[in-house]
Amino acid sequence: MKQKQKEILKAVHRETGEPHGEMTELYPGIGITFFSVSGQDSFRFCHEPLAHVMEINYCISGKIGWNMYGGNQIYLGSGDFSLNTMDTCVNSIVTLPNGSCEGIVICIDLEQLTDAPPMPLAGSSVTGELLLEKYCKGGTCTVLAGNEIVQQIFQALYQSPEETRTAWQKVKVLELLLVLSGMEVSREKHLTEYRSEQVEIIRQVHDQLIENLEQRCSIESLSKQYLMNPTTLKNMFKEIYGTSIAAHIREHRMEAAAQLLQSTDLSVADVARKVGYDSQSRFSDTFKRHFGVLPKEYRKNLRK
Repeated sequence: MKQKQKEILKAVHRETGEPHGEMTELYPGIGITFFSVSGQDSFRFCHEPLAHVMEINYCISGKIGWNMYGGNQIYLGSGDFSLNTMDTCVNSIVTLPNGSCEGIVICIDLEQLTDAPPMPLAGSSVTGELLLEKYCKGGTCTVLAGNEIVQQIFQALYQSPEETRTAWQKVKVLELLLVLSGMEVSREKHLTEYRSEQVEIIRQVHDQLIENLEQRCSIESLSKQYLMNPTTLKNMFKEIYGTSIAAHIREHRMEAAAQLLQSTDLSVADVARKVGYDSQSRFSDTFKRHFGVLPKEYRKNLRK
């Protein structure tokens, strides 16, 4: 199991070029690793189709998504986690809507968990068959927003003191398995799973807005242009990119304005127009809320 997990991580490293921490074996058949990817929109994820190994993915920060069986796409934001066997995401394209993500991967050999569980779980109801039936039946992937108990468990996996971290991880992984085995999993608790065609539309909306920051587009006009219900458009955009359309575009407008103030001699009024503001005073107020200083002060400080 440990050797197989290392081979999987090597495959991911070959495809992404990103560093991954070594898999730490907590118990026979149970390992944990941390990942951090940035500076790209997507990468290919390749590994063997291990139907007996369950993967628990937890997103610490950022946003991550990937194609699942049947053409659906699933996204994790900060605090979300997913459970699936490693035959459901073979050779998939992983996307980073915001350009980066940090997270945790826990791999569990379900057969070994049933046949030779860690001593504290021996004789309990926690088995590989139970977890497989509850979360991964029929090759499905379960995606959930973490509740307070689950969040505390995951946070302890990476926030505990370094000198006792492995000990905490051993304790907390067993606690996680106990919680998962007893958790009521209703459809209402599942995060939304979208068709890849819908996700592609949201990406087109995003790209159009980012490439035309000087223009103002309403939700209604976008929904008519892309033939998508306004509520669906807003909800999907927030789930994929982590913020509302307005907040996301405002972030890009402010970053573009800062770049113009730094690299050009355009007046503040001209900069405001180039990033979609007809009112210089409104632009200046928004800029100050974002950067803590007015545009003129920002430029002056840079040139000092």
